[in-house]
Amino acid sequence: MLRFDDLQLFVRTAETGSLSAAARQLDVSPAVASAALKRLEQQLQVRLLARSTRSLRLTPEGELYLVHARLALQSLEEGRQQLVGSQEGICGVLQLSAPSDLGRNTLLPWLDEFQDEHPQLQLRLLLADRVADLFREPVDIALRYGAPEDSSLVALPVAPNNRRVLCASPSYLARYGAPQTVEDLRDHNCLLYMLHGRAHDRWRFQDGKREVLMSVAGNRVCDDADVTRRWAVAGRGVVYKSWLDVAEDVREGRLQVLLPNWLGEPTPLYLVCAHRAQLSKAVHLLREFVQLRCQRLLDAAPWC
Repeated sequence: MLRFDDLQLFVRTAETGSLSAAARQLDVSPAVASAALKRLEQQLQVRLLARSTRSLRLTPEGELYLVHARLALQSLEEGRQQLVGSQEGICGVLQLSAPSDLGRNTLLPWLDEFQDEHPQLQLRLLLADRVADLFREPVDIALRYGAPEDSSLVALPVAPNNRRVLCASPSYLARYGAPQTVEDLRDHNCLLYMLHGRAHDRWRFQDGKREVLMSVAGNRVCDDADVTRRWAVAGRGVVYKSWLDVAEDVREGRLQVLLPNWLGEPTPLYLVCAHRAQLSKAVHLLREFVQLRCQRLLDAAPWC
């Protein structure tokens, strides 16, 4: 029969990439940790980890089993919470991935408020513009712009009506003027960020039934979308960003929306996870919490 602590040791080892680090986290000796992994591999009759004196990595069988081990541990934890927790409270660990700009400037204060309402909940937050691998990385759920291409993932809408908007700071507009048409963007310094591994330099706009796809250029590109927003606030150029990312800057006057009669491309926000079993009570509450606050921002969007 598989042991809970053996599964836990395997998952921690896979996440940290180190048997000794996993042993320290679980407060056991390296010898006990090594014995636990050997026992688990013997019971499963497969090699889960390829180990040498300098490295440790998952075998293909280990990568496959890691998904099931995480789900088993999560299910056991949810069962424990239901036994010892009240119907009103939530507890445990929630591991969340989010885009850099949305996470730092919008989501952080919301998470503070959410955790104040649920003080027994622990949060682990991963901020990055690259798409987290929900099957291999230590992430329960992710907030992502755009519906996932992988149809095997579970995607729940959070802000389906969100769009990109064109913005610049008052200082930039004072120096260079505001574009009067979409075509005028060719004469402006457009601040770019990386999207799916390449610079997002094709900006889409819609005016009624007419749609225009503009190829733009600028002197700055970054793989962190938050940096492009900061460049725009500092007066370095024009930016084309999700409304959720810049709504507070627009409200405070740090940025101004340009060409408001043109609709930017849809940028719906989804909550994504690998399996429906991960849609715990904490996840549902967080989704409702974020959904409500996103809608408040969208109510002030220029196209509303």
